[in-house]
Amino acid sequence: MSADKSAPAKLKARQPRGFVDRGPADVAATERMLAVIRGSFSLYGFDPVETPFVEYTDALGKFLPDQDRPNEGVFSFRDDDEQWLSLRYDLTAPLARHVAENFDALPKPYRGYQVGYVFRNEKPGPGRFRQFMQFDADIVGSSSVAADAEICMLAADTMEKLGIKRGDYVVKVNNRKVLDGVMDAAGIDRDARLTVLRAVDKADKFPLEEVGKLLRGGRKDESGDFTKGAGLSEAQAETILRYLAVGQRLAELGKSTASDSARSAELSAEAVTELRTLVEGAENGVAGIEELEQIRELVTAAGYLGRIIIDPSVVRGLEYYTGPVYEVELTFPVTNEDGQVVRFGSVAGGGRYDGLVGRFRPEPVPAAGFSIGVSRLYSALKAVKSPIVDQKNELPLVVVTAMDNKSPEFMPAYQAFVSQLRQAKDGQGRALCRADLYLGSSGFNAQMKYADRRGATCAIIQGSSEREAGTVVIKDLVLGAELAAAGRDVKDSAEHKERQAQAQFSVPVGELVAGVRRVIERHARA
Repeated sequence: MSADKSAPAKLKARQPRGFVDRGPADVAATERMLAVIRGSFSLYGFDPVETPFVEYTDALGKFLPDQDRPNEGVFSFRDDDEQWLSLRYDLTAPLARHVAENFDALPKPYRGYQVGYVFRNEKPGPGRFRQFMQFDADIVGSSSVAADAEICMLAADTMEKLGIKRGDYVVKVNNRKVLDGVMDAAGIDRDARLTVLRAVDKADKFPLEEVGKLLRGGRKDESGDFTKGAGLSEAQAETILRYLAVGQRLAELGKSTASDSARSAELSAEAVTELRTLVEGAENGVAGIEELEQIRELVTAAGYLGRIIIDPSVVRGLEYYTGPVYEVELTFPVTNEDGQVVRFGSVAGGGRYDGLVGRFRPEPVPAAGFSIGVSRLYSALKAVKSPIVDQKNELPLVVVTAMDNKSPEFMPAYQAFVSQLRQAKDGQGRALCRADLYLGSSGFNAQMKYADRRGATCAIIQGSSEREAGTVVIKDLVLGAELAAAGRDVKDSAEHKERQAQAQFSVPVGELVAGVRRVIERHARA
């Protein structure tokens, strides 16, 4: 018999490129992480705000870094009134629109934070997605670099609250004005500056000699791929390399201990003097150095020196930054996809964007903020085994089996069991557990496999004999798995038999919650 050729073909289940699904463990761990970040930002006086995923395209502006598809960095479409709309590519541009639109109603300076997905129409690749989550904090209406220092301190405190130990991260600070001043003083053409910025951005990955190749004619990597350079003259390239060398010395000074403070201050003054020489004649460069010195004084007074350091290699890719820029780098080693041991790298960054809100207002509106890359930070927390992403922090799950699921008259009793468990509290008045009533049509063995697959701590069983006796069986699935894995030599031991009795026991229906609490507390102690 031939197949029915008229039957429609089945759809193929597939993800769009650059997008990912997340399972329950990742979602739950991310929510715990976000709760910690919210608490940290709230302590600094930031208030929550939420902006839509979609904005008018002209409100977002064209500030994305020039990457593989510089003219197609956003997902855009036309509305029915022929207006162009786009999915937001970050949270800063929508915040600027929100503040401008509600300017008179908001307190100034305004402190706001928001979390949400952003979208970039880029070529996807390893670790590079078209949808990802950001968590932003912004201060709008303050031109003082104290706002920049405050954000850097917030970033440091948030890392530690998330379980990143002091010494495993550093907040690096630079100023766009300084590098602009260096390029002005060196006479570097505007057309070459974007390539120079990209080369400078590689200073934390390559030796200065390799960066120099990117500043001059170009660089060939180990695979033979060639990257065209900025085409600077020898004198211009040497100026940029001197600038980076000063930055490296300043970065090391920032890590100095209190016992080295006198020598640190002396060397810092020498480094700043050299930076002033590099920007001589460039007014914006001198102003940038003064701002970096002010930030250094502020974070030193607050006790953050070493956690927050001056590093002129920090560039940041978005074009709307106008002054100080900052980046949170995790310094602990990890193994990359090629098996190489490398530093984890950046998980957050931001800076001052004094022109962004002012696009909507008749007067200039200064602003500064930073953004945490939530997915990348989540990977970092897993790498350092932060308790925040440990699944043990999740409420234990109890599965109530339905032995007689073919007989509707018994379901109300099973429903009563899960209701009791969902309302049960632990010793601190918090929820004791999550409870799941099996709603499928499979038999008992399949139901137990279901409970195992869901990672349940225990299962509740009531068949006809238990129903007649007014009891339920509580099966400790965690202990049962441990006993099953035990070697044969312990099967007949007294301890093993005692633990078997603990792994499956009966209680009166009225003691269901007490019995489940006993199992949960057993594993909480372990």
